Amino acid sequence: MSDLYPTKIETERLRFVPVHTQHVLDAYEICSRPEMEDVTRFMPWGRHETPKVTFDFLSMQEENWNEHKGVDYALSLREGENGAGEIAGFGGLSTEWDRRVGGLGLWLRPRFWGRGYSGERAEALAALAFDVLDLEVVTVSHVVENEKSQRAIEKYVDKLGGRRDGTKPNNIIIDGEPRDEYFYSISRGEWLESTGGKYDAEFYWD
Repeated sequence: MSDLYPTKIETERLRFVPVHTQHVLDAYEICSRPEMEDVTRFMPWGRHETPKVTFDFLSMQEENWNEHKGVDYALSLREGENGAGEIAGFGGLSTEWDRRVGGLGLWLRPRFWGRGYSGERAEALAALAFDVLDLEVVTVSHVVENEKSQRAIEKYVDKLGGRRDGTKPNNIIIDGEPRDEYFYSISRGEWLESTGGKYDAEFYWD
């Protein structure tokens, strides 16, 4: 496998480990739960009905890793957290090298909502994008109606110096219907000005 992306990231409360096809049963156990109906309400994919769906999803992530198109991490809780050792969700970074842009993505299981993990994950992956991968811009988006994501994203985007750039009408298909999305961006310069280039994350390569 490629060693471009870290094989482990640690923040104050989270541990990031890449997900690949060898994790299919663990990932299916989480992605098939009824609670995923709430998780995927504003996403272009739904609760996994069979292990094959999970395998295909992880195969795509593995291909992205090997072709340097991006990385998806399982986010587990570190010692001291309520639910330590459990997988709270998945978070990733897509990489468009010609544009020098990284795109953030995340989903969390409902019991882990509201704890600030979204922002902690975003700060680590922004640091990965700017300080390790030499990208120039980090972007993130959400369906306009997803107010929970909006609150979380606006909070960390503001902390990292970015802003909402605008709305793209009918930009994503959810349950067969086109939906509008809000788009946000953070530039390397804005990140440096807001954070001083400092961050609470450790990157590891095996």
